[in-house]
Amino acid sequence: MKEEIFVYFIGTAGSGKSTLTHNFQKWMEMRSLDAITVNLDPGAENLPYEPDVDIRDWISLKEVMETYKLGPNGAQIACADMLALNTSDVKESIESFKTNYVLLDTPGQLELFVFREAGKYIVKFLKPQRSVIAYLLDHALAKTASGFVSQLLLSFSANFRLNQPQINILSKADMLTEKESELVELWSKDMDALQDAILNEESSLHREMSQGLLQVIQGFENQTKFIPTSKDDFLGIEDLYTAIQFQFEGGDDLMKD
Repeated sequence: MKEEIFVYFIGTAGSGKSTLTHNFQKWMEMRSLDAITVNLDPGAENLPYEPDVDIRDWISLKEVMETYKLGPNGAQIACADMLALNTSDVKESIESFKTNYVLLDTPGQLELFVFREAGKYIVKFLKPQRSVIAYLLDHALAKTASGFVSQLLLSFSANFRLNQPQINILSKADMLTEKESELVELWSKDMDALQDAILNEESSLHREMSQGLLQVIQGFENQTKFIPTSKDDFLGIEDLYTAIQFQFEGGDDLMKD
């Protein structure tokens, strides 16, 4: 019997994690494949999907603010640490489902999951040997050369912190112009082209820092590629599904069962 695969959707605030979680589940449903959604954001509002497992059943951002007299930022940090305390309940709820995929929508602020110990603990506790990180590059930041470098650096940091297989995704790629899409795709495949684009930017300390960071990134060129997805349809979802299946099943497709 095949075990479920855990997919963690991670990225900066507004990068489209909840939308992609929703689109992936709908795509699976259309192909009669099982996938459940797990919301790990205690402060989430107006999710585009109905979570099968919801951390808000145990932790409420508003209640934490009121109980501990904290502001929004302090309460979010407290909630992030509380996630680890409720991991057993989350795991038990997940195990009540028979499914192929567990899609985990992480907190809106990247640092709350990636840079605090709770995130690493959750991944390790649930099922590290069957987990993959789906890292969303923000399209709005990635359309400039320096912005693309900064997004890659965050992606590498997440990979380093969580120590799991990772797939990069350019979210909301349909919101880029055709020229912007072509440039970002070129930069992801050709480090020389990315370097040239940085050199063509206005001379500044920011440009110099981007050049220095690019020298680090060039040693990991195989990790700079991404799968483009869109906000309103299933662009890239099949490619993401294939990449995940290849990672864990050697290319064996659930749709062939």
